[in-house]
Amino acid sequence: MVNINQLKEIANILRRDSLIMTNEAGSGHPTSCLSSAEIITSLFFKEMKYDITDPFNSDNDEFILSKGHAAPILYSALYRAGASKESLHNLRKFGSSYEGHSMPSSFKWAKVATGSLGQGLSVGVGIALAAKMQKKNFRTYVLMGDSECVEGSIYEALQLAAYNNLGNLCAIVDVNRLGQSGETMLGHDVSSYKKRFEGFGWNVLVVNGHDLNALLSSFSKARQQSKKPTIIIAKTLKGKGISFLENKENWHGKALNKEQLELALKEIPDSEMPEIKISKPNKSGIKLKESDKDIEINYNPEDKIATREAYGSALAKLGKINDLIVVTDGETKNSTHAEDFLKVKPNRYVEAFIAEQNMVGMALGLSVKGFIPFASTFACFLSRAHDQIRMAALSNPNLTICGSHCGISIGQDGASQMGLEDISMFRALPNSIVFYPSDAVSTEKIVQLCSREKGLKYIRTTREKTSVIYKNDEDFKIGDFKVIKSSKKDKCVLVGAGITLHECLKAAKELDINNKYVCVVDLYCVKPFNASKFIDLVKHSGKNVVVVEDHYSEGGIGEMISGILVDQDVKFRHLCVKKIPHSGPSNELLDKFEINSKAIIKAVKELL
Repeated sequence: MVNINQLKEIANILRRDSLIMTNEAGSGHPTSCLSSAEIITSLFFKEMKYDITDPFNSDNDEFILSKGHAAPILYSALYRAGASKESLHNLRKFGSSYEGHSMPSSFKWAKVATGSLGQGLSVGVGIALAAKMQKKNFRTYVLMGDSECVEGSIYEALQLAAYNNLGNLCAIVDVNRLGQSGETMLGHDVSSYKKRFEGFGWNVLVVNGHDLNALLSSFSKARQQSKKPTIIIAKTLKGKGISFLENKENWHGKALNKEQLELALKEIPDSEMPEIKISKPNKSGIKLKESDKDIEINYNPEDKIATREAYGSALAKLGKINDLIVVTDGETKNSTHAEDFLKVKPNRYVEAFIAEQNMVGMALGLSVKGFIPFASTFACFLSRAHDQIRMAALSNPNLTICGSHCGISIGQDGASQMGLEDISMFRALPNSIVFYPSDAVSTEKIVQLCSREKGLKYIRTTREKTSVIYKNDEDFKIGDFKVIKSSKKDKCVLVGAGITLHECLKAAKELDINNKYVCVVDLYCVKPFNASKFIDLVKHSGKNVVVVEDHYSEGGIGEMISGILVDQDVKFRHLCVKKIPHSGPSNELLDKFEINSKAIIKAVKELL
């Protein structure tokens, strides 16, 4: 059993490590590490239970470093605990697992990407929710900096954690007073922090963040909470332990030079690492039911179903056969049809309310513990959570996001409700997969495909009802497209997706009557895109292309396809939304902004 004196020695070792590591790297945030030394020590060498041989043990207590710039002290703690074997001297070197801010792709103990402040608590909420859904006893700890406590996403997470009675969640705020460029908003006013957090329904404890006994006592009290989440306000000093750094401004993000390091190390006792045995978690033995069974799809050719409706139908079907499927929504569930899942599996549905940033971070946290989360809201509102989505893309997630009510086709709600930037937003993310189904069958097939494919996936769904195009047994693959109309007489390729695919089909009928034969492509998977297959199709179909999309021109389907055709001697037309739209009936808007069948026919005639 570790004692207080040993913990004090470990805190000093972690301090020395952090200073040496950042000095050798020539960069980093040593003063932010020094303020949290006792917090990290008490967590990793006393409070938390985890298997040092397996970062993915499903019963491990989980830790999220929301103040990701303090990564060196996290690396030091796990190295000294025996969980990480790489030399600490490799900090920030190319190819090292010890990146400047911890990344799960290189450092397995980091469950999500860190470095964008204000996001860790949302992830912690998701992990704590996962524990409750899995009926497991592991606890979740989130270390936040005081600077990030002005981020709105923190308060979104605070509300939802209290609402869901997450007594298994403990946050710690390292109140070291100093931010990057000066004092934080509240400085060392811990009483104001206390009032704020209590107002959100949390159990709040205020301690000296350098007093190991006080910290351990606080963690003990937090464990006794059965309903309320706990937040420990730890008053600390930035640069603690070094006279010329302690509580001094203008040291944020600055590594010490050789002379400064020598002076600093003289002020920190040097000792051997005590032999400490980390407590392992108890095995729960709980395993949720999974299934790779296909869902049943039954639509008739005469049916008209909105793809948003099919999204909800597929989720409900998947929820019945796979216990890993969880769904969250930004209080739009009766529009996105996420409520269909809620009706059949209420215990695995999480209402995120109108807090899209927290919704995405929470969904990422759920995926950390093995769930397969689907998160939905109107496509236009996802831009609010762009940074959370960006960081999720860096976190090796298993996460599907659905944006409904995309484009001007939603009609009279007007421009503020029309998602017209979302394809570009998701296309730009690394390793993302972007789907845009056009009928009920393709939507249900794609939802099932997303449940089986890891990564960050986006499904764009439409408000308007559209005709069923495909047979119920049609197969859909990632990175492919469907040629749903073609002939040997084709002189042009029409590319559509979602609402515009149906406009392409209308146009094709009239063009055929006028002996202007066209091939029609359903681009149900926007990314990845099979460029070679498409180029081959174009070469055999007249070398004329018309792309029509319910999206702005920048970053959309047309921009992507024009890029791959630039050296192919192909005539190209791009029909898209080129101005800020206006309220009005859907058919009038499609006509006004020239993305309907009439505009497609005009474009084809101009080409031919």
